[in-house]
Amino acid sequence: MSKILEGLYYAESHEFVKIEGEYGYVGITDYAQEQLGNVVYVDMPEVDDEVTAGEEFGAVESVKAASDLYSPISGVIVEVNEALDSDPGAINKDAYANWIIKVKLSDPGEVENLMDAAAYAKCIEH
Repeated sequence: MSKILEGLYYAESHEFVKIEGEYGYVGITDYAQEQLGNVVYVDMPEVDDEVTAGEEFGAVESVKAASDLYSPISGVIVEVNEALDSDPGAINKDAYANWIIKVKLSDPGEVENLMDAAAYAKCIEH
């Protein structure tokens, strides 16, 4: 069963955002990494790139498939998780600890459009 953490916000496209002050850490959910299988590459944007809620910002490739990444929030990228360049499989070990981008939020209220843990759990029920 997929791990879903309380206190995070979730998008229907299986990304999460962890809010810390004016920043959001964005990554893929445990459910997403389970569906993908062994992650072999993460295509990340550059620092200072802008992301828009609901729009593509990169991709995750696994031995099975490639999947586009959609930002759950809008803002400017202040950091990318460079550790994923050398160890993309870290996402498989702990999807929530291995975020992909850190974003300075342009509209913190956007999280109201995302799901909480309970709603996301319903979203991925089979």
